[in-house]
Amino acid sequence: MSSVHAQVIVLAGPSGAGKSRLAERIGLPLLSLDDFYKDGTDSTLPLITDGANEGLVDWDHPDSWQPEAALTALAQLCAEGSADVPIYDISRDGHCGTHTLDLGEARHVVAEGIFAQDIVRACAERKLLEAAYCITQHPAVTFWRRLTRDLREHRKPPLVLVRRGLTLARQQRRVVADAVAKGCHKVSPEQALREIRDLTITV
Repeated sequence: MSSVHAQVIVLAGPSGAGKSRLAERIGLPLLSLDDFYKDGTDSTLPLITDGANEGLVDWDHPDSWQPEAALTALAQLCAEGSADVPIYDISRDGHCGTHTLDLGEARHVVAEGIFAQDIVRACAERKLLEAAYCITQHPAVTFWRRLTRDLREHRKPPLVLVRRGLTLARQQRRVVADAVAKGCHKVSPEQALREIRDLTITV
C-alpha cells in the first residue's frame, strides 16, 4: 500500500495492565480502541449469562465493540495523517462526540484497548502493522490498578466493579494467551517502552 505514510503499534493486554499509562509515556499519537465500544442501547450487545452480574452487559466480550470502525479509522490515519474518531464515556455507556486525531509529523500511531489483539491480523494484512504487544503484570497488580481506576472514574457501581475485577483476574492468563496467539509479543510495560523507543528512534 504505497499511500501508507504511518504504521500502527498495537498495545493489547488485560484491563488494568497499564496500557493507557504506557501509551502516555510513549508519547506518540494515540487511538483509544475503547472509544469504539457500542452504545449501551445497542440491541446487539452481549449479556453476562451467569454469576452475580448475570443479565448485565458483558463489556469484556469482543461483541461489545466495533472492530471494523476502528480499522477504518486506523487505515485513514496511516494513509492521510488524520481522522475524525469517536469519544466514548464509559460511565454513561455511550458516545459523547468526536474529535480529530492528527498525526502531525509522527510516523507511528499507537492503538490501545482491551480488544486490541483482535485487529492485529487485519492490520498486518493491510500492511499497517509495525508491532504488536500484550502488556501484562502480576494478576494482583492488575486487579488493584483496574479497581482503583474504575472507582476513581465512577465507571460502574462499586460492587459490580469488584465482582468484575475478580472475574477478570481469574481470566487473565487466558486473555494473555489469546493475545499472543493473535500475534502479540508478551511484555511488561517497561520492556515494551524500551522496545518501542528503540523502534521509533531507528525508523
